[in-house]
Amino acid sequence: MVNVKVNGIPVQVAEGSTVLEAAKKANVKIPTLCYNPDLSPWASCGICVVKIEGSNKMLRSCCTPVSEGMSIISNDPDLVQTRKTVIELILSTHPDDCLACPRNQACELQTLAQEFGIREQPYKKMVRDIPQDTSTGSLILNPSKCIRCGRCVEVCQEMQGVWAVEFLGRGESIRIAPAADVKLGDSPCIKCGQCSAHCPVGAIYENDQTKLVWDALMKEGPEAKTCAVQIAPAVRVALAESFGLPPGTDLTGKIYTALRRLGFDAVFDTNFSADLTIMEEGTEFVHRLTGALKAGMQQATADKSMPLITSCCPAWVDYMEKYYPDMIPNFSTAKSPQQMMGAMIKTYWAAKAKVDPAKIYSVSIMPCTAKKFENSRDESMYSSGYKDVDVTLTTRELARMIKQAGIDFLNLPESEPDSPLGPYSGAGVIFGATGGVMEAALRTAYFLVTKEELKDVNFTAVRGLSGIKEATVHINGIELRVAAAHQMGNIATVLDQVRKAREEGRETPWHFIEVMACRGGCIGGGGQPYGATDEVRKLRMRGIYDNDEKQEYRCSHDNPYIKQIYAEFLQKPASHKAHELLHTQYKERPLYLK
Repeated sequence: MVNVKVNGIPVQVAEGSTVLEAAKKANVKIPTLCYNPDLSPWASCGICVVKIEGSNKMLRSCCTPVSEGMSIISNDPDLVQTRKTVIELILSTHPDDCLACPRNQACELQTLAQEFGIREQPYKKMVRDIPQDTSTGSLILNPSKCIRCGRCVEVCQEMQGVWAVEFLGRGESIRIAPAADVKLGDSPCIKCGQCSAHCPVGAIYENDQTKLVWDALMKEGPEAKTCAVQIAPAVRVALAESFGLPPGTDLTGKIYTALRRLGFDAVFDTNFSADLTIMEEGTEFVHRLTGALKAGMQQATADKSMPLITSCCPAWVDYMEKYYPDMIPNFSTAKSPQQMMGAMIKTYWAAKAKVDPAKIYSVSIMPCTAKKFENSRDESMYSSGYKDVDVTLTTRELARMIKQAGIDFLNLPESEPDSPLGPYSGAGVIFGATGGVMEAALRTAYFLVTKEELKDVNFTAVRGLSGIKEATVHINGIELRVAAAHQMGNIATVLDQVRKAREEGRETPWHFIEVMACRGGCIGGGGQPYGATDEVRKLRMRGIYDNDEKQEYRCSHDNPYIKQIYAEFLQKPASHKAHELLHTQYKERPLYLK
């Protein structure tokens, strides 16, 4: 431990801590812009400068380590003026269209300008006129708003390991764009949206499709649509942040009511189709495991039937097809819960409700920007004969719609989802957190193998924010080795070990692998409310597991509505009809499109 003072306040911090971290522990706020706790200190903006007593030299607190006896000054007239000048210089290259900006009232630069009382612009405006890039369909890159803080580059390269964007040019002409200056949609971008979640301004943001949904909701007469909606597990524990409540606050019942007041005719829950996913993916895993036990695990590694890798995350699917196409045989063919629900709405539910599927407008509310890409990624996303999910909105877009409609969200009564595609088990809701798909699958895989119910359904070894979590599970004398990895930068470590085992003719280190592209899983998705940190992610995860624990059914196979859909429509897991509607295929994709 190291003893320091911040503005005369004594504080003790761990050796290696930065001045910024010491100040936080002393309850002293130092303004920052390029800094983000998820990322390595970049020190590009200079707003976090401080002085050390006895020296007039200004140091950047985000990357300056503390030392024993250091006395830090975070606030004096020179420091305030320096910070104000830096903000004014940044503003001189930034557009003044705050009212039309997607980050209005959620912009870190705007907040700093307000805090420092900037009312005039002393420097000549030098805003660059660079066209927007809308090529991904999920994200919009607006280089004119870029403040060159470097956060998106760090996120994409270091956290996610995708390398879709980098710095191009030098000096005043420097800007952020894909390598070779191609369009973002032609780059390795996987549409995860972590760049937009970490951008402090409106330079990268989700493609807002709320107008499409409003148009569908407002149609009348012969053009009227039956509007159905589904909400993902992670949405329910994050939406509250957009209305001033703490992260992790579970507002599931109020969300159902809000969606009805927006005008949706049917309100379903993606947790139900998460249960459906487990039935299909769990059955697939048991089939592969049975075959591997007969042929030998080493042979199963060689013929690529093992390990089975989850396929719920569309950003991960895109990454795998681009970076690890040799792993395609290991990928579960089960669609994501979003797409399974879309298919069931326009087939099973349409028939039960006696609604023409051509007249159904299917909307999903997701924590993820990549889901916008997923709903039209290939022909299997049209398995109902129509586009299974017509449009995907993020949590942020839903919050805007609720506010636009003048709904007093926090004072709404709670309600239930519509049957039969609404009621869910606890296993369905934990899909929203890293390790949740694995845990849900193990709960049902145990039953499928043993025909017995688990006494304790909690697999806590795969929970938490460790980048790679491993566990060994024993089922009927079978030793299963599983891994759950999240944040794309951790994925290569896992997959490279599988590749190495295959090359050396050894048994794979794991039999079942869960992958989620975003840190914390879907609760930290690129479409969630801004400002996610590990503290926020932990609270959202707690909300997910609390929801699981209060459910009557904790396992997907126990959900009576899941039993009903198989009895009435799908016949059994992995049936021919289930494969037609609930499964997909993959293909190698080039890193750069020509």
